[in-house]
Amino acid sequence: MGPLEGVRVLDLSRVLTGPYCTMMLADFGAEVIKVEMPGRGDDTRGYGPPFIEGESCYFMSVNRNKKSITLNLKSPEGMEVLLKLARQADVIIENFRPGTTRKLKIAYEDIREINPRVIYCSISGFGQDGPHAARPGFDLILQGMGGLMGITGEEEGPPVKVGVAIADITAGMFAAYGIVSALYARERTGVGQYIDTSLLESQVALLTYMAGNYFGTGKNPPKMGSAHPNIVPYQAFRAADGKYINIAVGSERIWQSFCQAVGKEEWLDDPLCRTNKERVENRKVVVDMVADLIKARTSEEWLKIFAEAGVPCGPIYSLSEVFSDPQVLHREMLVRVPHPRAGEVALTGIPIKMSETPGAVRSHPPLLGEHTEEVLADLGYSPEDIKALREKGAI
Repeated sequence: MGPLEGVRVLDLSRVLTGPYCTMMLADFGAEVIKVEMPGRGDDTRGYGPPFIEGESCYFMSVNRNKKSITLNLKSPEGMEVLLKLARQADVIIENFRPGTTRKLKIAYEDIREINPRVIYCSISGFGQDGPHAARPGFDLILQGMGGLMGITGEEEGPPVKVGVAIADITAGMFAAYGIVSALYARERTGVGQYIDTSLLESQVALLTYMAGNYFGTGKNPPKMGSAHPNIVPYQAFRAADGKYINIAVGSERIWQSFCQAVGKEEWLDDPLCRTNKERVENRKVVVDMVADLIKARTSEEWLKIFAEAGVPCGPIYSLSEVFSDPQVLHREMLVRVPHPRAGEVALTGIPIKMSETPGAVRSHPPLLGEHTEEVLADLGYSPEDIKALREKGAI
């Protein structure tokens, strides 16, 4: 049994941030009922190629362990089903544009009247209030407005976004954290609460030491490629074979090991680079010194040398290399699950290992509406009732 066994989540979200949140909850045992539009479903069911037997790889990557039902929320009968589900839900999550749930009369205030224990989570681009609240919030826009793109990329190059939708994903993670915290609080108080989080806030929260550097100096941090503003050398370097390797000299002890490993013990007494403070102050000179050195051997040679010396280093993997790395495989970060249409599909694994109540990939990403009849039957609908709902276009 997962730690969230017995928690029922009504998932009204779509695309990435909400589904990522509910996947995290589902991985640890929550029953997640994903509500989708009849005939179309979550927008990401159409994101592709690639598709496997008509199933979107994008959709499957964030929707495992869930049940899918289809409800037409513009239909009175469909809304009636939704409200019956809401009465039984521990958690409701939505990522509509702010104000939409009020128009539909399924906002927190409405649901609280019929279920005072409900934990209701809204994820939006900018939050439910404030001057930007009504603006549409897409990951790319928030990576820019949250400061991340302003510090990502090469110094003289254009802004660069993170290779995944990091604003969406981290907002989903913060939402899951808030939901679990609210469930814990409800054990003491007996009442639910409203959770409001956004892509903007998730990005600002990620700024951490970069924000600290700005607060301490009043200066905007420059883009630095793979380098670190407070540590030198701590970045990617190109080896003789044209491949890049990451080297992370995160302490003076490691600097000593590094200098010994590369045969440059004289650098330990060089006023340009004896300490990290001096290395940061003389960044360009020191980085050029290290870069010239790394060019002399292949990436494989350097990785072996640094590994033996205890200097943190690593290759820069393509995804095919990530998912063939023995440590990734040992830690079960590649899992395979049978799918009724796509055959056996590969998914990323669960990153948190728990000794007593571990998470698990229990079921495939659902087909559109795969569990509609099952969920309705649990609500007390008869086969005849379900047939009538279909005929009315409610499901």
